[in-house]
Amino acid sequence: MKSRKFGWIFMMLTIVLGIIGCSNDDTTSQNATASNAPTTQNDDMAKPAKALVTFSYFNAARPGKDVNTNETTIGKKLEEQTGVNFKIEHLVGDINTKIGVMIASGDYPDVLIPDSAMDKVLDAGAFIPLNELLKKHAPNIMKLYGPYLDMMKAKDGNIYHIPFEAAQGYMPDPNPTSGFWIQRGVLKEFGYPTITTLDEYFDIIKRYKEKHPQINGKDTIGFETLTHDWRFFTLTNPPMHLAGYPNDGGVIVDMKTHEAQYYGDDEITKRYLKKLNEANNQGFFDKESLVANYDQYLAKISSGRVLGMFDYAWQFQPASQSLLKEGDDDRRYIALPIVFDKGTKDQYLDPPTFVQNRGIGITVKAKDPVRIIEYFDNMVTEENQKLINWGIKGETYEVDANGKFTRSPEQIKKTSDPNFQKQFGIDIYGYLWPMMGNFSVFADGNPKNPNLQPSVVEQGYTDGDKAILSAYHAKVFSDLFSPPDERKWYPAWSAGIGKGTPEDIFVQKTVDLQRKYFPKMILASTADFWSLWDEYIKEFNKLDAKTYENTITRIVKDRINGKW
Repeated sequence: MKSRKFGWIFMMLTIVLGIIGCSNDDTTSQNATASNAPTTQNDDMAKPAKALVTFSYFNAARPGKDVNTNETTIGKKLEEQTGVNFKIEHLVGDINTKIGVMIASGDYPDVLIPDSAMDKVLDAGAFIPLNELLKKHAPNIMKLYGPYLDMMKAKDGNIYHIPFEAAQGYMPDPNPTSGFWIQRGVLKEFGYPTITTLDEYFDIIKRYKEKHPQINGKDTIGFETLTHDWRFFTLTNPPMHLAGYPNDGGVIVDMKTHEAQYYGDDEITKRYLKKLNEANNQGFFDKESLVANYDQYLAKISSGRVLGMFDYAWQFQPASQSLLKEGDDDRRYIALPIVFDKGTKDQYLDPPTFVQNRGIGITVKAKDPVRIIEYFDNMVTEENQKLINWGIKGETYEVDANGKFTRSPEQIKKTSDPNFQKQFGIDIYGYLWPMMGNFSVFADGNPKNPNLQPSVVEQGYTDGDKAILSAYHAKVFSDLFSPPDERKWYPAWSAGIGKGTPEDIFVQKTVDLQRKYFPKMILASTADFWSLWDEYIKEFNKLDAKTYENTITRIVKDRINGKW
């Protein structure tokens, strides 16, 4: 009896312990799934099994307020899903100095965006290889970036950083992001004329400034530029656009031969600088813009007294948002597809592209690379890309009967408010992370970017937007621009030429030369301009432009043939 009794007890204990064990296994499995599976926006989502952790993230791409990601709505939701928070620090001062100090000390953050100092960081061995981390812990990134993985590899076969965008489908942008911008009030003043050439553009600005020497009690600024730090391209890029080419960087690429030509010594550069020289001598070019920093540039545009500038929309977005919030449509800007000569087809709108030489990397000082890569992987799921870009259903967007995402006028106003964007996290998560490309399309047919959805675009237009679109017989602002031609290599500026190579040395020396001579030529008397140009060309001819051109040409042709 005792033997049978103890046997029965043993059997019951075994069953109970088995049940407990299965329960524990199920719980562990569920927790693991919660931290790794594609996520949703439900508030009752299972919490991560791992302890909360904060990683350091240094952003050298743009200034901003240092913040923890979990201080925002998006960041808090992502922390609930993964247990991860990032403490973001932004660049203050010179990027090369800051990155140089990091390299010299070996004191790196967990995650780093080195921006224009990418080559320095790679040469210093500051980033860890990501190949195995991606294979083992990032199925969503592997799927999204799959077509581009070979393009992301360094010469040694390793992937050291994740580019900011990977395209999934393509939907054109209804709002151009580059061009010669002009205040709407200027066009309104003269009956909304059609302006296509640089001469026409500067002429109307000059006439408006003469008629309105002050705006809001301060002197009117005719034309502004930006030369601060790495943003010097704002001054050097316009000639290629004016000649009918897109932003391929320092070169223009022939559409038939695919030969790359450096244009810094070309007639188109001389022609643009001469026009700025004329504008300065006529009193409507802002001399201070040649020495002002980025914050000062934004402040002047935000003041509403700058009539025009060449730029890319992302660079002066804070000023644009400020002007929109103030509600004076006449002081806001519209981009125009300005070219040198009538009949030239403009190419300001970007074709589909992949930029592989800018991105985010995990440094050798990272405490837990697996947790970081899992966070990135969780971010790129469609549900979280919808959260980051569209927000929360019922709060920042709606879904109509056909499954199309849309926003009410109130939601558009709310999501356009800079303060809301900071609080919600749009300001932090809108770029500079692994993500779907800006012109991508979700599996359900909705665009990743709300500003590509026709219903949102149309509802988001102010009365001033509608008035100027009506004046130019356009439905959206990109109707004023030519469609982009296909360029399989685009953009050439993303070509990796390597630090310390002859090509890299050429680029550095030309930038130094242009920083020295371009302001002089702009500020010179009319007579002195020509001698300064000749002096500049004499110095330029000492540099090895041909090697640079040959290398970019080879890269362009390789890309056309599918070799990145």
